[in-house]
Amino acid sequence: MIPKYQYDVHLPVNLEPGKTYPTIFTLHGKGSNETNMFGLVAPLAEDFIIIGIRGNLPLGAGYQYYDLKSLGNPIREMFDEAVNALESFIHYATDKYPIDPVKRYLLGFSQGAILSMTLAFVMGERLKGIVALNGYIPDFVKSEYPIRSMKNVAGFISHGEYDSVFPVRIGHETAAYMNDQMNRLFFKLYPTDHGVSEENQLDFMNWLMKDAEINTIKHQ
Repeated sequence: MIPKYQYDVHLPVNLEPGKTYPTIFTLHGKGSNETNMFGLVAPLAEDFIIIGIRGNLPLGAGYQYYDLKSLGNPIREMFDEAVNALESFIHYATDKYPIDPVKRYLLGFSQGAILSMTLAFVMGERLKGIVALNGYIPDFVKSEYPIRSMKNVAGFISHGEYDSVFPVRIGHETAAYMNDQMNRLFFKLYPTDHGVSEENQLDFMNWLMKDAEINTIKHQ
């Protein structure tokens, strides 16, 4: 298979032959790229494989995975195609790299968060968890997508209290909806606009380490 997306792979430096690793797939926001996302998770690169997936559609100096009719209203055909292609990419990468298939995480911001949550619906418990930063779930996903059980999928959802792109009301609605689908959901608001604060970053990194059962005490 030739993957649809360009991507960066960061393997743990001390890679052990025959061992599989928990893996974070990052999905960037509209007009951004995979390099920006790596900056959010770089401190985890010692313990996780990190794969940054670049959107295939150029947008300004960056990229996107799908286009919009209007804010909050994805072009359905492009959105569906992106979801299918991303699921295929996750399977492709799992076959190619030493990825532990029961410890696969998606971490997305904005458009990437929207896709991460949608892929949790599509893939269900084939994912270990998702981190969704400042996103939402399109109405057509809730009403028309076949939803797999997410009861054992872990979720970290955060939103900016002063988000000027997706108002905080959307964050509350998204968390309430996902809480009905998941047994293990963490939701927190941060005093930010449409972005990721240092506190938010530290919280989701600690959450990922704990969920993947990685000892956070190093070099003792």
